[in-house]
Amino acid sequence: MSILMPKKVKHRKWRRGRSKGIETRGNKLSFGSFGLVSLQTLWVTARQLEASRRAILRYLKKGGKLWIRIFPDKPVTQKGTEVPMGGGKGSVDHYVFPVKPGRIIFELDGLKEEVVKEAFGKA
Repeated sequence: MSILMPKKVKHRKWRRGRSKGIETRGNKLSFGSFGLVSLQTLWVTARQLEASRRAILRYLKKGGKLWIRIFPDKPVTQKGTEVPMGGGKGSVDHYVFPVKPGRIIFELDGLKEEVVKEAFGKA
């Protein structure tokens, strides 16, 4: 199982930040002929990306080429259960990618439009 996460980071823990507006980068097709586009603001976790990738590839079997256009590099921290308040920020639990509306998440090429719609429906 390949969970996506950065190898080295300058800062281990980040602040939460805020996503507003629509995406201005990563909103045009670069590799394939078809793309899966986000319609709302959300955080996509590494586990969600991996599950979607597996579902799409399982449906496609051997045909077509899939590109993942986002990489989860934002750390999300979590304090342990039953830990009292204070004691600093929790340890890094998982990584996410903040997605804005209009961002292309996956790209596919080498398939018919109906097959691509079905494959992206699985994701």
